[in-house]
Amino acid sequence: MTTVVTPRPSGLPDAPSARAGTPPAGPPPATRTRSRLGARRRRNALLWALLLAGPNVLLIVVFVYRPLLQSLYLSTLQWNLGSPSARFVGLGNYVEWFSAPTTGRVVTTTLVFTAATVGGAMVLGLGLALLLNRRLRGRGIARTVAFAPYVLSGFAVGILWLFMFDPRYGLVQELLGWVGLESPAWYTARPWPLVMVIVVYLWKNLGYVALIYLAGLQAVPQDLRDAAALDGASSARTLRSIVLPLLTPTTFFLLVTMMLASLQSFDIIKAMTQGGPLGSTTTLMYSIYEESFVGGRAGYASAVATVLFLVLLAVTAVQMRYVQRKVHYA
Repeated sequence: MTTVVTPRPSGLPDAPSARAGTPPAGPPPATRTRSRLGARRRRNALLWALLLAGPNVLLIVVFVYRPLLQSLYLSTLQWNLGSPSARFVGLGNYVEWFSAPTTGRVVTTTLVFTAATVGGAMVLGLGLALLLNRRLRGRGIARTVAFAPYVLSGFAVGILWLFMFDPRYGLVQELLGWVGLESPAWYTARPWPLVMVIVVYLWKNLGYVALIYLAGLQAVPQDLRDAAALDGASSARTLRSIVLPLLTPTTFFLLVTMMLASLQSFDIIKAMTQGGPLGSTTTLMYSIYEESFVGGRAGYASAVATVLFLVLLAVTAVQMRYVQRKVHYA
């Protein structure tokens, strides 16, 4: 039998000879095993994340985002509480609110109240924190006493201070009498009702601001203060050039949280003035309560609540966008 051999064309490489036992093309078994283990770990991590964060996310969706969307929908309706029917009005509630004669007064009151409570709490809280950061006898008790009003009920605090501000037999009237001053008409004459509410709000929240600032002060490295003292820097210069820049993260945190809390303040105003007299202490938050639960205009109140939500969103966005640039993180 004759075997015919076909010659290969010139210029082509020789084909590799097939060898017995040559592994198939692809990654080695060890690489495939590591890939399967990595995919399994990622699946396990995802399952644990869903297991741990799932209940919290569900609660946020049910109790935050669902009411928010429902409020947006109600703001397009003319609907009274308890009424079985509602009429779609689109942006009519928003147009009515922006054209109402009381809107300017409510917005002005809200701005004054927020600026006074946030600015006053930040300045007074920092001063109190600097005082409580010193080595004083009974410092622990003083810190506890300063923070105690923050944990009290805002409604109870308001009722307590109503008696203290009484122009006939209140404690404030007695203190003013010692220095020869007459107690103003805290309940009836402008701007004293708003001043009274601001004072009580500051008293209640001052300890919280001081406590947060105190934690920030204790995180300032002592060697920086010692170096400044060796260079001959005064206490005021050390505070201005070293302590305050290192406190900017704390200041930014307090600025955001205190502003959001002030814009949503309700309990102290409800307990002390109920928005009066003549609406002089009615803020955006309190006007939502009045329109919905006093006037029964749920659709209109939802529109005001949406406006307040947009204000809070804008304030937070501006703070995160511009104010955070001034923050120096260690």
